[in-house]
Amino acid sequence: MEKKGIKVAVQNRKAFHDYFVEERYEAGIELFGTEVKSIRGGQANLKDSFCVAKDGEIYAYQLHISPYEQGNIFNRDPDRPKRLLMHKREIRKLYALQKQDGYALIPLSLYFKDSRVKVELGLCKGKKTYDKREAIAERDAKREMDRAVRNKNYN
Repeated sequence: MEKKGIKVAVQNRKAFHDYFVEERYEAGIELFGTEVKSIRGGQANLKDSFCVAKDGEIYAYQLHISPYEQGNIFNRDPDRPKRLLMHKREIRKLYALQKQDGYALIPLSLYFKDSRVKVELGLCKGKKTYDKREAIAERDAKREMDRAVRNKNYN
């Protein structure tokens, strides 16, 4: 009996700081058994990962999945390129979009959907430094407003 629902294993918070996420896509990922077990234990890192579409396939680079402790000889190279599984027309569309200036395919999260590992891809456009400062200022202002409302409710 399979489990239903979605369980997020790893998120790429740095991507939201460095990029504007224009569109999101779901892709399967080609993994080995010990890699899946390692992801279940939360032993993955998406921080500097990116995806490249070429020759009708999409690969995720620098998507680090730590070796499984009990995996011994079955463990694979943690930083090997991992093939993503999508429909051919989606891959062609992403290839064309990626070719545009300033766009990148960034893995936003790894999650389990019905016991299968999925990757949430974001079609992202890079943020400039002033955009990042603006986002930080907005977040701080919101935090201050929430704090003021909370303090007012206590008095």
